[in-house]
Amino acid sequence: MTQSIYITGVEAQSGKSVVLLGLMEWLVNQGRTVGFFRPVIKSEEEPDRLIHLILSRYGSRFPYFTMYGCTYEQTIEDREKSYKLILDKYKALEEQCEIMICVGTGFGGASFPMELRFNAEIAYNLGSPVVAVINGMGRTPRQIGDFAKVVMDTLEQQKCDILTIIANRVDHRQSAGVTEELRRALPATLPSHVIPEHPILDKLTVGEVARALNAEHLQGDTGSLSHTVNQFKVAAMELPHLLDRIEEGDLIITPGDRAEIILGSLAVEASRLYPHIAGLILTGGFKPAPQVQRLIQGLGRLPIPILSVKTDTYTTAAKVSSLKSSLVPEDQRKIAAALGIVEASVRFDSLQGSLTLPRSRHVTPLMFEYELIQRARSTRRHIVLPEGSEERILRAAEILLLRDVVKITLLGDPERLRQRIGLLGIEAEGVNIVNPLDSPLRETFAQTYYELRKHKGVSRGMAFDAVADNTYFGTLMVYHGHADGMVSGAIHTTSNTIRPAFEIIRSRPGFSIVSSVFLMCLADRVLVFGDCAVNADPTPEQLADIAISSAETAQVFGIEPYVAMLSYSTGESGKGVDVDKVREGTLIAKRRRPDIKIEGPIQYDAAIDLEVARTKLPGSEVAGNATVFIFPDLNAGNTTYKAVQRSANAVAIGPVLQGLNKPVNDLSRGCTVTDIVNTVAITAIQAQTMQEPE
Repeated sequence: MTQSIYITGVEAQSGKSVVLLGLMEWLVNQGRTVGFFRPVIKSEEEPDRLIHLILSRYGSRFPYFTMYGCTYEQTIEDREKSYKLILDKYKALEEQCEIMICVGTGFGGASFPMELRFNAEIAYNLGSPVVAVINGMGRTPRQIGDFAKVVMDTLEQQKCDILTIIANRVDHRQSAGVTEELRRALPATLPSHVIPEHPILDKLTVGEVARALNAEHLQGDTGSLSHTVNQFKVAAMELPHLLDRIEEGDLIITPGDRAEIILGSLAVEASRLYPHIAGLILTGGFKPAPQVQRLIQGLGRLPIPILSVKTDTYTTAAKVSSLKSSLVPEDQRKIAAALGIVEASVRFDSLQGSLTLPRSRHVTPLMFEYELIQRARSTRRHIVLPEGSEERILRAAEILLLRDVVKITLLGDPERLRQRIGLLGIEAEGVNIVNPLDSPLRETFAQTYYELRKHKGVSRGMAFDAVADNTYFGTLMVYHGHADGMVSGAIHTTSNTIRPAFEIIRSRPGFSIVSSVFLMCLADRVLVFGDCAVNADPTPEQLADIAISSAETAQVFGIEPYVAMLSYSTGESGKGVDVDKVREGTLIAKRRRPDIKIEGPIQYDAAIDLEVARTKLPGSEVAGNATVFIFPDLNAGNTTYKAVQRSANAVAIGPVLQGLNKPVNDLSRGCTVTDIVNTVAITAIQAQTMQEPE
């Protein structure tokens, strides 16, 4: 039987989309087919914001038109007919899903009791228990508790089952008081939760303003559209008077022919003596004069966006002042902030008793990435990122901090980094910045490096110079326990990242080499491929090390290891130097770790396909069930992982280094922000499972 949940805001601006996002993230990780449905949308002329958010983030095999019932106008024209339409479309979608999530109407002007009863009536007719979301902004704890009691009574009068009541947008200083008041006002059997207000979620971004005004983006890269707007200023006065009033995060609105305001605003952003502004909106349909445009183009990459609208200044300012912040799929920082605050505040597993479906055995890429984040944030570790000035690193660091996944240290010049953070409009509260050049740790690190490398001819002076390098300094932070792990490689080669790790952190006792794996996220499972990045032509002993390390890595990430030692032949069918190397490596690995299921030599098709396995290697536990694939050399491993990545549209996470005493991981220079977030989470999980070296 399909399970269902109905999320309804109790009043305008309750923040139900934040609750929806957290609930969807949790449910998708259960591996079930989740249907999303909005009983009523505003109109069919413009896409529904929440349906768009869900489709963009999670995808769906269901068309857009199946995910809503009817429009506001239809409910007004004929309430009975609209109810039948809602129920028919809901049931059609329900038949194809295991869990249904419905989100109620958006309070477009109706009174609180009327619209709450309307949503309660729909929830009752759909047979969906309710998650009620209260707007706690501007209310005392006592008022929130009393209001929650009114909401509960109203829903019970409509014969609704209530899953939980959530007080959202609560002043964080009042969270404990609100929790106590909810316990006082509500029955002990009814779960309640408190979500504190998050400043990022309540503020507009320049991108939101641009979309709402249908503005033309004249200048500035697309990343600048993520700048947070703290307030807007209409620049109708002369430049000197405007400069006296500039504040952090101002969105400046001015006619497009005011060249002195435009150039003065760009100068403000370039000056270290003035706050950072969010952007410029040029009104009246006027564009800067050609001479001014040429001057702006000569400035190179602009750190702020310049937008143009056709409306006059007064109309534009009025529209901007009426806009409300919302969650959109383009705004990854808001999504990260929403998930971070919800995951820290709401125990969705408390709803598990109402959702009786068992967890799926299939693991999708989204499920795996979700699990990475949850495991990493369960015991926060400290990760150092040497490439602190790189934009992708900074944006990944912001997401990791907003979701409270890890503690972060960036390496670089603090003044320059903070200026860069400001220019990019990034929220970096809580980040630690260390400059290796003047750090008090430099002398200690230089002495350590000298002691470790003097047998290779490294002098004290050479050591002192070496540790000024960000990667060496970060590696020594990990060595000395000032950080739990390091991630680098976004702008450096693999050798730049792993050479310091080989020299300083070194391999674990009992392992002859450091190797790597890729976590290959296919449509319905995650496989481990090794070694695809480090060792060109491993010996049989090294193949055994790689197999054992890869099996241990698989276990760390919740993958039961069935290890296939790959070759061009299966079992005893092949002869030759290459297959003999794999055969010998398999025997060594089995002898060293009889507790691990290992098979080899075996061909890839026999390792992954049960039908082929029954023919080529009947009776094998691994054949047809392999989860860990060990390639005979780097040529085979690197070629195969890229072929699978591209042809199967797999997400390849890695390379993940294994065999080191402490975790250091490498990034591809073409990595995305998501790749960096995943790699940092992996590094944190490795750090959680590692013991201090003997």
